[in-house]
Amino acid sequence: MTESTLFTIAFAVYVASLLVYFAALFARRERWSRAAALLALLGLAAHTAALVVRTATSGHAPFTNMYESLSFLSWAIVLALLIFARSARTPRLGPYLMLIVVALVALASSPLMPKEATPLVPALQSYWLWLHVSVTLLGEAFFAVAFVAGILYLASPAPDRKERFDALAYRAVAVGFPLFTLGGLVFGMIWAYRAWGRYWAWDPKEVWSLITWLVFALYLHTRIVMGWKGKRSALIAIVGFLAALFTYFGVNYLLSGLHSYA
Repeated sequence: MTESTLFTIAFAVYVASLLVYFAALFARRERWSRAAALLALLGLAAHTAALVVRTATSGHAPFTNMYESLSFLSWAIVLALLIFARSARTPRLGPYLMLIVVALVALASSPLMPKEATPLVPALQSYWLWLHVSVTLLGEAFFAVAFVAGILYLASPAPDRKERFDALAYRAVAVGFPLFTLGGLVFGMIWAYRAWGRYWAWDPKEVWSLITWLVFALYLHTRIVMGWKGKRSALIAIVGFLAALFTYFGVNYLLSGLHSYA
């Protein structure tokens, strides 16, 4: 199968998963939630195959333009969802995370995103591309889990549910933060030195990556050192993910810099 066919299959299965997740939520049927998770897993399998085919046909990593990175980020969010789905015991997590996934895949599928695989500019022809971008996007996927958990915490009237959402957000940040630190900052600075001869250039993408990192560092510091929980932590997690989204979308389309080719 071609990459576009596999991607379309994944999109269709993700939409089905989303619908079943919401049906399970409103009908309060746990069995339906398990079926939705199974659909998400099947969609992830098709999506994984699409990424592999894209890599084989293009000859480079499957996240060198906006279409590819949207595809990889949505794949990573589904992976994060499935990791947390069984242990989190929060049935509302699935439908709202899948809503984000379907929105990202729909955007990637739209005519707004050029899908042609083009040769890489010299600065991108490096194995550091794999390390820097993939690990960064995996970290942002777990930030998406914390974002949804934070919103659900603020929206939930039940104290026991609030505690679960609060704990879920913390666990997601605890996974996402070291990944984002390693991929977004450490690997990024090493690659920058190898490509441009300096570790840091105050490029807009670098600045906003640092802002995102500082927000989530604040989340962990206030929680671990100062004992913050609940509403304040939820708000910080939400702001952090919004900063990550601006780093991802806003910098690419509104600001110019060394990362403009991406």
